[in-house]
Amino acid sequence: MEISLVQSFGLFVFSFLFVGLTTPLIRRLAIRLEVVDRPSEAHKTHREPIPYMGGIAIVLGVLITTYGALILSGNSNVIGLASVVLVPAVFISGVGLVDDIKRLSPWPRFLVQNLVGIAISIFLVATDSLGSPTGSEIIDMLVSILWIVGITNSINFFDNVDGGASGTVAISSIFLFLLSIQGDQYFIAALSLVLAGSTIGFLLWNKPPARIYMGDAGALFLGVLLATLTLRFNPNPIDKFSSLAIPILILAIPILDTTVAVISRIKRKISPFQGGQDHLSHRLMRAKFTKRQSILILWLLSSFFAFFALAISYASFDLERQLTYGACLIWIFAFALFIKTADEPKI
Repeated sequence: MEISLVQSFGLFVFSFLFVGLTTPLIRRLAIRLEVVDRPSEAHKTHREPIPYMGGIAIVLGVLITTYGALILSGNSNVIGLASVVLVPAVFISGVGLVDDIKRLSPWPRFLVQNLVGIAISIFLVATDSLGSPTGSEIIDMLVSILWIVGITNSINFFDNVDGGASGTVAISSIFLFLLSIQGDQYFIAALSLVLAGSTIGFLLWNKPPARIYMGDAGALFLGVLLATLTLRFNPNPIDKFSSLAIPILILAIPILDTTVAVISRIKRKISPFQGGQDHLSHRLMRAKFTKRQSILILWLLSSFFAFFALAISYASFDLERQLTYGACLIWIFAFALFIKTADEPKI
């Protein structure tokens, strides 16, 4: 299923416009239903109630654009392939929506994430659809489950400040598109563009100061979708270590955020699922950066590591591992820099 530049542009523009125009309607519905995030907890950074349910606009944008394009193009044989990627993401989005409305405890969500991860992993391994298989089905299964659950939680955790998750997912999706189109992986490239258009359309309403949040319905959907696409993506580098590093670099900053937050909570002997002001955005704001500046820094860092992934893909064999080691060292330096800052605001 090859796509032209015109078709690619069309997918991006349609998803962008659809979500950009649908989000304010969803916002009104959320306000009417009183599905709002009230700043009643200490870790909240906003002062006024902000409606949830923005994730519904993102989900609708991705589904309508993807299935509409497949039907119009006559590629009905690819609908099944798209459904394998999208249906699990929609299912977990539904669980997230229930959480947005009813406020579930972390454990039911975590259980569902694992069940979805197991189901997707079984399919990917059984159909030999992994982009970078290890050669062992058991290891492939375990790594795939860990990746899906880990990335899903990372995107959900990263949705802790206006524009944080939506902007970063858009950046990751754009770079995944560039990598996929280079390797003639057109299905992944097309879906990545739809994802980028949808999240940028939502960002119009979610950038600081946010007028709506995506909630768990959006964050969990984006997490599962990105995790699945990066698992299916087949990197270009010949070097195995570099191939495995490319998907990690595409999502380096959400992974960094989750790593810093979880380690800091374990260190303080509190639950990793407990909310707090120990994320990268909070640490930057405590370093006297404004909310807008903090988000911009995180977007730039996401672009920086994703650019490393792109550079590795185009590099010669001799340079692949050097670039990968360089990116890993910079990530470790960033981790050390963030983890040594204060975990919570001083009282």
